[in-house]
Amino acid sequence: MESPALFSLLRRPKQPSKSGGGGLLRMFKLLPMLTTGCKMAALLGSLQRKPLLTDKATTVTLFGYRKGRLCLAIQEDPHRQPVFVMELPMLTTALHREMASDMLRIALETDTKSHKKKLLEEFVWAVYCNGRKIGYSIRRKNMSDDEAHVMQLLRGVSMGAGVLPSLSDKEYAVDGDLTYIRARFDRVVGSKDSESFYMINPEGASSPQELSIFFLRLR
Repeated sequence: MESPALFSLLRRPKQPSKSGGGGLLRMFKLLPMLTTGCKMAALLGSLQRKPLLTDKATTVTLFGYRKGRLCLAIQEDPHRQPVFVMELPMLTTALHREMASDMLRIALETDTKSHKKKLLEEFVWAVYCNGRKIGYSIRRKNMSDDEAHVMQLLRGVSMGAGVLPSLSDKEYAVDGDLTYIRARFDRVVGSKDSESFYMINPEGASSPQELSIFFLRLR
């Protein structure tokens, strides 16, 4: 169950979705249909950034091996190192199941007592997915080899979903395909203790109904 503070943060007024049937989250559901032997960044649909997406948009990537844990990376610039990387306490296959509702909300809550750090610099987070608490995670100081591998492969991708080559055939055999979804997000800073990210669909519309990520630091 979400905490009262998180519930308050998530209650952003709903807007009509402009993404129609071509939203990026729905495109990500096609991944099981991709040929598993295809080892390339498979971009689905029209994924070129349009002029109305400014450089102020934030890049968010969710990725992981099908049988492994899901990772979250946030970049202010897709050509630079992420400002936030975390392995979430959920399997990548669980993400696929959650997307059946056409809405995905990931919320992270920290109860750190010191407020000297910026919000995304905090380390210990309680993680919620679509209103259910799924566990705790710790923000990484340094990326793992797999995470650095994904960031390098996706440097030239602003929006997309697909399958990436793994670091080794052994990892692929054990954990399955390395899948990803990557998009630009509107970043909304509520205060020094709360931030929200709303996915910008390929059509250019921000859709809080489709994929949103929330950060909250309790006082």
